[in-house]
Amino acid sequence: MSSNNVVIKIAQPYAVALLDLAKTKKVTEKVSQDIQSIQNILAQSDKLKIFLANPLKTVEAKKEVIIATVGDQINENTLSFLMILVDRKRIGMLDAIASKYLELAYQMESLTIANINTSIALSPDQETLLTEKIKVMTKAKEVKLIISVEPELIGGFTIQIGSKVIDTSIRGQLRQMASHLDVVVT
Repeated sequence: MSSNNVVIKIAQPYAVALLDLAKTKKVTEKVSQDIQSIQNILAQSDKLKIFLANPLKTVEAKKEVIIATVGDQINENTLSFLMILVDRKRIGMLDAIASKYLELAYQMESLTIANINTSIALSPDQETLLTEKIKVMTKAKEVKLIISVEPELIGGFTIQIGSKVIDTSIRGQLRQMASHLDVVVT
């Protein structure tokens, strides 16, 4: 079993517990916003990620950093949850737990997340059209696009919805052609 699978298996119950707490307290939307904000902060700060994952840092130090970083910006339930993660030495898995929580929360809301990689930025009209097409494909009430521009795709785009990937990029087509010719393309 790969370490990524282990992390996912550990993250799942924590994400479910947070979602259950949020539903019980009727603060699901606020907690989801908090978790999204925390994920954004983690994405921007490798130092914070490394600090939280460092087993040599004390529980108190980690709690102080969390409170100083997001304490006044997040719901008390979210903050309590983060403190529990610190106490149980799972705060280093916060990113995985946050991702799993958002996935579960979006499923609950019948919201589909579509990761879009494009070679160039999409116009608002293209985003709207793509959203509508994905709604039809997935039969979802709502679709959230997470768009990133990757010039190395050369042209076209890729869509990932859950484990399904649709690759219309030129890079993908070149790879497909290369596989038929038994050539390696990077």
